[in-house]
Amino acid sequence: MDIKAPEGKLGVLIPGLGAVSTTFIAGVDAIINGHSAPIGSVTQMATIRLGKRTENRSPKIKEFVPLAELQDLVFGAWDIFEDDGYQAATRAQVLTPQDLERARPILETVKPMKAVFDKEYVKNLDGVHKKAAPNKMLLAEMLMADIKSFRKTNNTTREVMIWCASTEVYIEPSDIHSTLDKFEAAMLANDPLIAPSMIYAYAALKSGVPFLMGAPNLAIDVPAIQELAMAEGLPIAGKDFKTGQTLMKTILAPGLKSRMLGVEGWFSTNILGNRDGEVLDDPGSFKSKEVSKKGALDYILQPDTYPDLYKDLYHKVRINYYPPRGDAKEGWDNIDIFGWMGYKMQIKVDFLCRDSILAAPIVLDLVLFADLALRHKMRGIQEWLSFYFKAPIVGPGLYPEHDIFIQLTKLKNTLRWMMGEELITHVGHEYYDSYE
Repeated sequence: MDIKAPEGKLGVLIPGLGAVSTTFIAGVDAIINGHSAPIGSVTQMATIRLGKRTENRSPKIKEFVPLAELQDLVFGAWDIFEDDGYQAATRAQVLTPQDLERARPILETVKPMKAVFDKEYVKNLDGVHKKAAPNKMLLAEMLMADIKSFRKTNNTTREVMIWCASTEVYIEPSDIHSTLDKFEAAMLANDPLIAPSMIYAYAALKSGVPFLMGAPNLAIDVPAIQELAMAEGLPIAGKDFKTGQTLMKTILAPGLKSRMLGVEGWFSTNILGNRDGEVLDDPGSFKSKEVSKKGALDYILQPDTYPDLYKDLYHKVRINYYPPRGDAKEGWDNIDIFGWMGYKMQIKVDFLCRDSILAAPIVLDLVLFADLALRHKMRGIQEWLSFYFKAPIVGPGLYPEHDIFIQLTKLKNTLRWMMGEELITHVGHEYYDSYE
């Protein structure tokens, strides 16, 4: 397959220099310097089976496909606060003092550019490090100028933009999002339904940069942005990093469904105290997250197809801001299930996780895979990256696949397809004479 080699430096452009992005940067630096293994990263640690099981060909993914080297990554960011990466990481309180000091040199080099921000979209945050312009098209052009300057200063050959900033308030698509022409007219008219994350997506794509959406914001899922991605020949993927509680749901729910066990109720609550928790304390931002988190079960369990098992499922999601917990989020699930002859059972999950520790390797994998897709000239929605998202974006008329095991199969088969290898179906009839 024709995949351009990953030559030169790869710029990683990040809206939001907070807990997730600084943990990601510090982790990459730790891996490069031999202080840590890339735990949690599929691109760095996972293997991929090639051919038949009897062939014993299972190279690491990073040895199979031509990914960028970690040493070639260069970081840039935007934020509403002026803190450099080290100061932001110190405030986030994710890393130990030892890890923080080790990463200090690289983190201090990341000085945020002024952000595009609208307090109407993130009501519980504000800062002074913001761009100002008469309309939203000019704001986009300012971001494009930032990208051009970053490219020149760092001598990058290509870039990927990945959203690690806050969850915006919930909005639904409207007519202004339906075509690129209408979208651009709305930007010039300062339409309130053009969110900051849409402006970043537009600026990235107009600058030749793939865009990845790590929050549940309405951005790349609107037809106008998808039209632009296709026109520019660029990959897009999203949305909402799949880290804690939803990760557990997409692991557990397929297992219950595979054994045809019924689910009567699934109650999920979270406590977290980082900036994400503060933002989600606003009902508008929580609505965006709630919609993202609740969708997975409906698509996995298919209540319309299996009404006897799931049609009466009661699914409740809550998120509570609790400052003492910081980045160490706790996700608690109570699952009421039933089995043979209708007898009831329960499953309880208490996941004491670290939000940014789980998100950081996702950021790394998405950046490397998006760059791979760019060099393979894959444009538009990259559904094969659904593995990393709570609410995967898919093409018109398709339902999103949330089952994490199907998602992983799709991801690995896409890599096999890229490299001209046989796709793995797991049928296995070729091993048994009785099938001849």
